[in-house]
Amino acid sequence: MQRPLVLFDLDNTLVDRRGALDDWAAEFASRHGLEDEGRAYVLGVLAERAYPATFDVIRTRYGLPMSTAELWRVYCTDIAALVSCPAEVLDGLVELRAAGWRVGVATNGAVDIQRAKLRATGIAERVDGVFVSEEAGARKPQTRHFAMAAARCGTVLGDGGWMVGDNPVNDIGGGRSVGLHTIWIGDDRSWPPDHPGPDHTVPRARAAIDLLLLHAADRTRTTT
Repeated sequence: MQRPLVLFDLDNTLVDRRGALDDWAAEFASRHGLEDEGRAYVLGVLAERAYPATFDVIRTRYGLPMSTAELWRVYCTDIAALVSCPAEVLDGLVELRAAGWRVGVATNGAVDIQRAKLRATGIAERVDGVFVSEEAGARKPQTRHFAMAAARCGTVLGDGGWMVGDNPVNDIGGGRSVGLHTIWIGDDRSWPPDHPGPDHTVPRARAAIDLLLLHAADRTRTTT
């Protein structure tokens, strides 16, 4: 039997990026003597997209003495220490692979920070493959991003599979556009009315894993 594929988004799906970034921004503002406006600005620009170029803008705006490279290095170290993946989710990734799934991470972002988070949380050693958008200039929801992520897991999109994530456009819309079934991590949010809905909505990543495990069990029963 062919091993089915499931791709997970990283930020705010497997790890709580929002919470970690809030804590980091407060500490960064205190460290550099920024007022509330500065903390809010830094949080806002990094919430949208965190790259070295973002820190170049921050450094220039507030006249920080550190180089852009040093600010970026410290950020990667600090955020990797702040993020965590719930033990039940880490266990679930192992359970999925034991149940015959190919498990991958498909994430937008800079390689340095995303790989640091994957290593620090223990996710990296519990999945079959990882693709970070900066590695090949392919961002979700582009088809090439999903194709690269599938390849990292030793398969192709034509064989089907699932995409699990929190972003209606990048994860759910992008996954659907390449033929994947989709699970939205809703986290008590309402689905945007102008977007076609996901196949399933769950509150957290562990619930998505449990659903996939049930799917695998049903698939096994129907083929035996």
